[in-house]
Amino acid sequence: MHTYTEEKIEAYQNENKNRARLLIRCPDQPGIVATVSQFLYEHGANIVTSDQYTLDPEGGQFFMRIEFDCPGLRDKKADLEKDFTPIAEKFNMHYDVRYVHELKNVAIFASKEPHCLLELLWEWESGDLMANIAVVVSNHEVVRDMVESRGIPFHYIPANRDIRSQAEAQQKEILEQYDVDLVILARYMQILTPDFVEEYKNQIINIHHSFLPAFIGANPYERAFNRGVKMIGATSHYVTNDLDEGPIIEQDIGRVDHRDDVAAMKKIGQAIERSVLARAVKWHLEDRIIVHGNKTIVF
Repeated sequence: MHTYTEEKIEAYQNENKNRARLLIRCPDQPGIVATVSQFLYEHGANIVTSDQYTLDPEGGQFFMRIEFDCPGLRDKKADLEKDFTPIAEKFNMHYDVRYVHELKNVAIFASKEPHCLLELLWEWESGDLMANIAVVVSNHEVVRDMVESRGIPFHYIPANRDIRSQAEAQQKEILEQYDVDLVILARYMQILTPDFVEEYKNQIINIHHSFLPAFIGANPYERAFNRGVKMIGATSHYVTNDLDEGPIIEQDIGRVDHRDDVAAMKKIGQAIERSVLARAVKWHLEDRIIVHGNKTIVF
C-alpha cells in the first residue's frame, strides 16, 4: 500500500520523465541563446521556460536556465550530452543537465529545536518538496520519533567540538550509504570542519537568524530584546568555511515592537526561519540556483 507521499512522488516522476533542465554559466558573448535554442530544437526538444541574466554586460558572466521537454529523453540522454560538448567548448561554458525525474537524495541534520525539520517533513509529506528524504541525522534523540514515525531512517550521532572529527567520519559514512546529494542543516547547532564542507561544496544549506553580524553567539534573541530591535529575520545560505558567510539563497524579515518579549520574538523568528529554509531548499531541488563566487543567481 503506497503512502500519499509515495503516490505524489511517483506521479511527479512519471509526469516529468521527458523533462530536463540545462544550467549554463559562461563569459557573455553574442549567439549563446540562439545556439542553445537551435541545438534543443534539432534534438526534438520543446523549451518550456528560459531565463537568462548577464552580470556586467561589458565582458561579464552570462547565466541561463532552460527547462525543456524532449520525447524519449531517457534514451536520448547520452547523445544529448555528447552532442552538446562542442557548444560548451566553443562558448567556454560550465554547464549541467539535470533530469527532473531523478529526485535528489537529501539528508537533514538537526539538533534539539525541531521547527525547521518539521517544516521540511510537512512539505515533503504534502508533495510540495520533491526529493527523497533519505535520512535524518541528529546529535540529540529529541526528534527520533517524529522522523521514524514517517518511515525515514534516523541516526543519532553525538557531536561536539571535542569529538567533531569522529562524528563527521560517521556522518560521511551515512551520507555515502544513502548516496546523498544535498545536506540540509535544519538548525543543526554544530560547526562543520573545512574538510567536510569542501567535500560537499554548494551542497550544504544552512539557516540562521539575520541579526548577524550583530548578536553573534549564544542567546541572540535575549540580546536583541535588550537592544530593542524592531525587525528580525532569517537567512538561508550555502555553507562555506567562512562561518555564516556563504552564498545567500533567501532571506526574509518580520516586524517586532516593545510588546514582544523574548519568547514572542523567538517564535516570530522561528516561523521566518521555517519558511525561508523551505524556499531555499525547494529552489535548490528545482535547479534554480547558480553559484558565482560568493553570490547566487536564483532564477
